[in-house]
Amino acid sequence: MDGGFGGQFDSDTAAGLLTVDLAALRENYRALAARLAPVRAAAVVKADGYGLGASRVAPAVFDAGCRDFFVAHFHEALPLKAVLPIEARLFVLNGLHPGAEARCAAAGIIPVLNSLEQLQAWSSCAETFGRELPAVLQFDTGMSRLGLSETDAQALATEPTLLRGIHLLFVMSHLASADDPDNPQNREQLAELHRFAARFPGIGLCLSNSGGIFLDTDFHGALARPGIALYGGAPTANSPSPMRPVVRLDVRVIQTRNVPAEARVGYSGTYVAKAGTRLATIAAGYADGLPHALSNRGAAYFDGTRLPIVGRVSMDTITLDASALPTGAMKPGSLVEIIGPNQSLERIATDAGTISYEILTRLGRRYHRQYC
Repeated sequence: MDGGFGGQFDSDTAAGLLTVDLAALRENYRALAARLAPVRAAAVVKADGYGLGASRVAPAVFDAGCRDFFVAHFHEALPLKAVLPIEARLFVLNGLHPGAEARCAAAGIIPVLNSLEQLQAWSSCAETFGRELPAVLQFDTGMSRLGLSETDAQALATEPTLLRGIHLLFVMSHLASADDPDNPQNREQLAELHRFAARFPGIGLCLSNSGGIFLDTDFHGALARPGIALYGGAPTANSPSPMRPVVRLDVRVIQTRNVPAEARVGYSGTYVAKAGTRLATIAAGYADGLPHALSNRGAAYFDGTRLPIVGRVSMDTITLDASALPTGAMKPGSLVEIIGPNQSLERIATDAGTISYEILTRLGRRYHRQYC
């Protein structure tokens, strides 16, 4: 177990312990790569490796065989240059803000070009550097988020000089409904991407995210971009996850107390205790990534026993009904499980009315992080 988080908190003083299983992460990558073979599997490590520390996550999956890494913003890619071997390729999903082109080219980082403006700026940068610069061309196939439009595609067809100086690696798009295998939008987007890609013969497709990997092989293209599945999240909605859990979160108990019947719990007294209620207050709240929406919903676990959340989630604390435990079983300093063997990432996300991505990426900085 490799502990520490910048030396700021140790395991005895932190509000909780966030354990990241790098061995499980590597196993998940290998399983996804095997499912995709012979197609290449990249790794999406944006948002600081989905909140788990990109500087630890990216080298771990490199060791598992990954050579292609995607971030959202250019400034996320730069620190990874220092921790990844030279053969790793770094791609910027959102493309580049105006003025960042020269730094990107000098660093050997590859932008995903989402507009004619980005394309023209990258082409001009290539002219300045006097050499071809690699890039990925993204088309909007129905998500209406990022990517070139049909009008842009027609402009490229009539003005091929727009691509001057650009070494095109992939033609790309992003699946909007891949977690729902029966959604017709998946096939519609695939057909649209093939239509756009026909203008670029010989260039491989990059389409599948985590969910897309579990669709037909038609969706795999030449490079896939798993994200949430790497980190143990379910790639397909309403189905058991085939991935190994990567994250465990345990939070410390601050205080336990017995309260009388009719005692009000938390802000606005939204929970009223029954007779014989024993409460436990734990040292994490919405400032630590546990949503306010868990108020009077969801639970934590102690020695396999479910302890319901009662009252409103506060900024720094949550109150649990610990009445089901034997007297004295739980003490100040005890750890309760928030994410772990008894409660998956998907379970807590469902209780909070959100998605696993949001829970994972919002886990706070007040936990002691340990990597194993």
